[in-house]
Formats: sequence, C-alpha cells, structure tokens
Amino acid sequence: MRAIWTAVAVAMGVGLAAGTASCSQQHAPDVHQHGMTTVVASTDVWGSVASAVTGDHATVKSIITNPADDPHSFEASPADAAAITDASLVVYNGGGYDHWVDDVLSGHQGVATVNAYSLLPGTTPQPTNEHVFYDLGIAKAVATQIADRLSATDAADADAYRANAVEFGKRTDEILQIEHAIGQTHPGAAVVATEPVAHYLLVNSGVVDKTPEGFSKAIEADTDPSPADLAALLDLITTHQVSALVYNSQTQTDVTKKIQDTAQEASVPIVTVTETLPNGTDYLTWQRQAAQELASQLDKAAPTNR
Repeated sequence: MRAIWTAVAVAMGVGLAAGTASCSQQHAPDVHQHGMTTVVASTDVWGSVASAVTGDHATVKSIITNPADDPHSFEASPADAAAITDASLVVYNGGGYDHWVDDVLSGHQGVATVNAYSLLPGTTPQPTNEHVFYDLGIAKAVATQIADRLSATDAADADAYRANAVEFGKRTDEILQIEHAIGQTHPGAAVVATEPVAHYLLVNSGVVDKTPEGFSKAIEADTDPSPADLAALLDLITTHQVSALVYNSQTQTDVTKKIQDTAQEASVPIVTVTETLPNGTDYLTWQRQAAQELASQLDKAAPTNR
C-alpha cells in the first residue's frame, strides 16, 4: 500500500510533546554527559515512543518527519543509511512498512534494533496488518525493549530508561481502557475504512470492520479496487449497515473522495485518522485523541440496519 499524500497532510507537520528529546532531520547527534547514545527511528511515530523512554539521556533522530514522505516508497539517502548504521539503537516498524531500514541493516548485522512488527503475538487471531503503531500493546512492548537495549549499553541511565518505559506503559494501558470501553458502549458496532490504517484501534475497541476484503487488498497493493468492491462498500454506507466511516485524511484519491462524499450525504459519521503525528503532538496524545474520536463519532451514529 503506497499512500498518496495530500497538501493538507504536508501542512500538518509533526512534533513531539515538551519534555521529550526532540526528533530532528539533522544528522549530527548531540553528545551527552554520559557519552554518545543515539537512537534512530524510521518515523517520527516511533521516534516519539523512543523519546518517551530516553528522556534527556539520549539523542533521538527520526528519519521520516515529513507527512509528504511515504514510508513504503521512501528511499534512504547515504546520510540516512549512515545514521542507521552508526546508531546505538534503531527502532522501526517492520512488516514491510519501512522496508528500506531492513535494506540498510541487511549489510550491518551488528546494529541493535527493535522491530515493532516482530512483537506481534505469534497466535494473533486477526489477519496481521503492518500498521502496528495503532496497537498500544505493541507500542508498550517497544518501549520496554528500548529500555532493555539501552540499559545494556548505558548502565548509568538504566534506571531512568526503565522507569520511563513503565510510565509509558501505564499511559498506554489508560488509553486501552478507553478503547475497550468503546466496545462495551457500542456492542456490535461496525465501520468501513478507506484504508486499514487503524486496524488495531478497531480490534482493541471491539469494532467490526466490514470493508470488503477485495477493496482493502486493492488499496494495500496500491491498485484501484474493482467496481464491484467499491459498490459493495458504498452500499454498506448508503443502507446504514455501518455506524461510521474511518477515513485516512493523509490519503486522497478519487475513490476515497467518493466514499467520503457518500458518507456525508448519508449522514454517516466520519472518523478521521492519520499515519503521522499532528503538529505538536506526541504518540500517547495522538493515540488518545484517535480513541476519543472513534468513541465520539460512534456516539453520533444512527441505529444501523444489521
């Protein structure tokens, strides 16, 4: 799936909350009093998770910080590759989402890494989806692994890394409670989605995704969905068989615009999601807002024709 990023997304920018080490596009890491500990993240999303763990004890650099850059088709520059191979730790999504990191690491087996996708349970009942940054359990596991990896090489700051990871985990658990409450408040709620970006948010919330499988596969493969699959999706909206549309605002095509227009005409609520951090927002705030947005829009939904 290759996203086609809009001008709106470019304007959004990215940022991390105050009090965390900032992600930067600069390639020269800062030198800290305990030496040079540098964490390189594939995207600002994972950079934000890393910053929550490191605090001011390490430099965190994110390769992709511009919403206009598609992680699927991104090509690492020589400077990016050097940053990855020189890092104390590399944190990336995996699952093919940021394959260019694997390409760089393939020739440098000794670099310490945390691959978020690899942390999915081996017995996951749902079909796997590479957008694991919407899975709070995975983010919590990533934070723990970051703390463990850095503690092994920076013993002086080990207590701080582990304490920060524990605090991060507590906050993800709080957001998970919000997600679980959605399913309890809206049992059997169903949606359709322009892309399966928020798959794990829906799974954790107990919300059924009724998007035709052929439609989702076509979007993931960056091809046009068949007329039959598109018609089936639109029919779910117009006949009110779903409570909401989940819409990735950073991807707009003629197909997604038609779906959005159809939902608006049918008065079906729209849940807006993104793949990158909104300006001035850290990971936890972003995920909390996504859960609250889903809950809010489902509250507005009319009874469905199941």
